[in-house]
Amino acid sequence: MAIIVSQNGKNAKKIDKSTIEREGYLQKYIYDNPECIPLYDIKEDIRLLILAREFPTHSGSIDAIGIDREGEIYIIETKLYKNRDKRTVVAQVLDYGAALWKHTTDYDAFFSLLNENVQKSFNLRLDQKIQEYFGLFNEDVNQILDTIKENLSHGILHFVILMDSLEDRLKDLIMYVNQNSEFDIYAVELELYKHESYEIIIPRIFGAETKKDLTSTKKVKKVWNWELFKERLQELGDAEVQAAEIILNWAKQNDIEIAWSSSQRGAFILCFYTPGKKGFYPFSVTGNATISWNTPHQGNNSPTPFDKPEKRVELLNMLQRIQDATVDMSNVDGYNGFKMPLRAMIKKDTQDKFFTVCKWIRDELSAS
Repeated sequence: MAIIVSQNGKNAKKIDKSTIEREGYLQKYIYDNPECIPLYDIKEDIRLLILAREFPTHSGSIDAIGIDREGEIYIIETKLYKNRDKRTVVAQVLDYGAALWKHTTDYDAFFSLLNENVQKSFNLRLDQKIQEYFGLFNEDVNQILDTIKENLSHGILHFVILMDSLEDRLKDLIMYVNQNSEFDIYAVELELYKHESYEIIIPRIFGAETKKDLTSTKKVKKVWNWELFKERLQELGDAEVQAAEIILNWAKQNDIEIAWSSSQRGAFILCFYTPGKKGFYPFSVTGNATISWNTPHQGNNSPTPFDKPEKRVELLNMLQRIQDATVDMSNVDGYNGFKMPLRAMIKKDTQDKFFTVCKWIRDELSAS
């Protein structure tokens, strides 16, 4: 097959399909360009984040591991048509999945290894990369990590096989497996064309047809609001409801925006903005009745002046003055930098000190 390239309808040139000589090229290409995998044919508006290459398991190294916004896991294997192993590639990816499911009982070690890959590639922690890539808040990132763990423990995985050319027997096998099992196996054929300094990739996905009905029945995550969140807090006590109302009323009176989470246990986030509308989100109020430190997901990517670690240390120093707060000055960019029981906000002294800090944050951002 060939494609035709022209400029403004003139000087048309025929470009023949190029040969992909190395599997390493495919691996690196999908790592740098995950959008070349047309998963949007399976799930609308999906974005795939590739977290690791050559991820080790008891059965060998997985070419790539990715996740989507819902915390679903994708095991990706690349093969060239000329590779003699292409006939066993379905068994190979299932073997990798079984190895992850059976042997990944130490989730801390699993996430630590993922974190190591992400830091090496993006110079960000795993949670920071997920937050940045999908545009999430603290609670949503935690929910994704919890979902990844749950999917891994139940062996709920998606398998993607990428090749430069697919033979009909492989297509038939994948369609048969998808039609008669709970597995999701997709094959993606990537055709490469080169024109001057451009690389043109034409992707085609196989195996999606039999799974579209299944994906359309998945639950849509709810976005919390005050009525839903109030019901959640009422299970914990009237003091928690009263404290949350105090924070929400103060935010409304002081033009501080509130963002509601879609996480399982619920949360809302206090949103502070610079004059240029860059957001800083230091605190989340969670459905387990805790005011939590949300800053770690922004870190040095926070708007000025809180992009400086010493400024975030100054913020923690101010929070230390609140009697009911737990502050860890050595954990400025960690989850445990600051925590406080929500019910503490019914105390006038706690309110005054916490809201003084909030006003200071607002003023610092306004002056930047």
